[in-house]
Amino acid sequence: MSQGPVSRTPGPLNDHVRNEMRKMPRRDTKPELELRRELYRRGMRYRVNYGKLPGQPDIALTRAKIAVFVDGCFWHSCPVHGTLPKNNRDWWRAKLDRNVARDRERDAALVALGWILLHYWEHDEIDEVADEIEWVRGSRI
Repeated sequence: MSQGPVSRTPGPLNDHVRNEMRKMPRRDTKPELELRRELYRRGMRYRVNYGKLPGQPDIALTRAKIAVFVDGCFWHSCPVHGTLPKNNRDWWRAKLDRNVARDRERDAALVALGWILLHYWEHDEIDEVADEIEWVRGSRI
């Protein structure tokens, strides 16, 4: 009797790790909230985690077709601040590599739909990010 495909990478270290990962916020992180407040303050209106688009962008300016993602340094392998845990290293490497690959697949799907992608790291300065989004938006509408 077949039980489906067998994973070649180990799973999370234990149930505690699995449960802690499930509790991690997937939306409304502090950097996302700060950026949304700043964009709103500047008069920009947007959709949050817009489900009609691949990858549900953190912020979608639908009229200008701009998808904004605020990526966490750990989960998306930031070249400056990304780290790899020592415990269960092979599993974490595979997990984080898959996150990055999924990001690229989603980006390609959005570009194919005619959307502009803007990626920022959680450590980027909110005012600078908002300035760039405002400038790109101004060039699109």
